[in-house]
Amino acid sequence: MTDTSSDKLIRAAERFLGKGETALTDVERQVLEQTIGKKALALDTSTVFDEKSTFGQRLADGVASFGGSWTFLISFGIVLLGWVGINLLLSRSAPDPYPFIFLNLLLSMVAAVQAPIIMMSQNRQAAKDRLVTSHDYECNLKAEIEIMALHDKVDQLRNDDLKQLIGKQQEQIELLTRLVESHMAAAAGKGEST
Repeated sequence: MTDTSSDKLIRAAERFLGKGETALTDVERQVLEQTIGKKALALDTSTVFDEKSTFGQRLADGVASFGGSWTFLISFGIVLLGWVGINLLLSRSAPDPYPFIFLNLLLSMVAAVQAPIIMMSQNRQAAKDRLVTSHDYECNLKAEIEIMALHDKVDQLRNDDLKQLIGKQQEQIELLTRLVESHMAAAAGKGEST
């Protein structure tokens, strides 16, 4: 009698997860099928996630990455100091004299654009983290199932070895019993002949 993959799935679900086939989640079903089929589950979630990214999402990640770097902070500080220095040196003929109203407008616009872009990037990072966590759960579940299966195999091997050992001991006991009986019979035969 050959087991179908459905029969194997049902037995594995009951044995390893303590659930019937209908109570399995999609993730549990997928992990059990991959375990039964002896297929690898591991994958690079970062690559999978990045492959699905749109141009706008990659751009948001790039802007957030650059906006949160020392390169940006230092260069932005230099630009600000240069702006203020030039406008102070030019005094009355400066394009943006003190209190630097145009600079304030530019800074407000940069902040207004940069904040939502950074939030988009953070949302994407959170989604990526959820994907990684979900994949980690799948890998851990498969590892647990594989370990339980290995325990079953080791237990079965130990039981088979014990049965063989008991069988051999039984044979030895029978052999020794026959040997002792024949020895006793021979000794009894010598005792009667004297």
